[in-house]
Amino acid sequence: MLSTAKAEELPRDFATFQARVSPVLAARLDATPRHYRQIEPAIHQLCLDHADRLDSLPDDARLATITRLAEFIDRKRDDAGDTVVIGPDRAVIGLLDPDRGLEPKEITAIAAAYGAHASVLKQDPVRETIPEVAARFLAAVEAAAATNAPTTVVVLGHGLPGEIQSYAIPFGRLADALVGRADGGATTAGGEAAPLDLGRMVIVCDDCYSADFLVNLGTAVESRCRDRGRGIRSLPVMIAGTNHDRVGHADFGEKFVPHFWKDVIELFFIRRPHPPAVTLRDFFENVDNMMYGYG
Repeated sequence: MLSTAKAEELPRDFATFQARVSPVLAARLDATPRHYRQIEPAIHQLCLDHADRLDSLPDDARLATITRLAEFIDRKRDDAGDTVVIGPDRAVIGLLDPDRGLEPKEITAIAAAYGAHASVLKQDPVRETIPEVAARFLAAVEAAAATNAPTTVVVLGHGLPGEIQSYAIPFGRLADALVGRADGGATTAGGEAAPLDLGRMVIVCDDCYSADFLVNLGTAVESRCRDRGRGIRSLPVMIAGTNHDRVGHADFGEKFVPHFWKDVIELFFIRRPHPPAVTLRDFFENVDNMMYGYG
């Protein structure tokens, strides 16, 4: 528990944060155990982003500040909850692991059930190389970003903090695709480049270290815009199948089946009735809760 007598450093590792900060914070928020569990990693990560400032505060002031950060996360979750991830008139771009990965139907079927059109890439080793598939994927993402059309990108496979490992795509290359022709070169009335707006895009990564990869991706997009003197109206919505510094859960057999996407299929394709669309709130609540069963 936090001491009120002497300020200590904010716990950098998640387990210590859970043991020392979470019991006090959860009581202060009056959150249910399930809801607090769902927002706890995001609270810790936001605290790490502001660790130097939090370390400078007395414990009581620090706890009050962390409480406000947690309330901010809740507001953002509420505000973004209705964002459609899979739904009518939304394109879906899929990238599947080439080695024992799922088949395209695991994405095309659920997309079709919600009136979305899916284009899924997976290497055929007889016809194409890994770099060729990677280039096609990046071109598809760049084309979607150029028009800011409602698009969901789904990546299922192996990952590292720095790359989509299955196709050796560094986060910087994906950032280049998102920024490259985004907004189709649109300019403001003054002739300046229009702020980058990727708000109608969603990127779902279900692979190891996907939260780290997506944070790196968002940082790289911001960096490229800053270097070009371009503003940002909105980054894509980014959904990670694994938390920071975590490997993913998967079934290994004839097929490599990531648990996160497996649960999406179970909840929103196999089970009936279907909702009108799959939203970000469905991921916050239903998918997150089902994933908790894996530990």
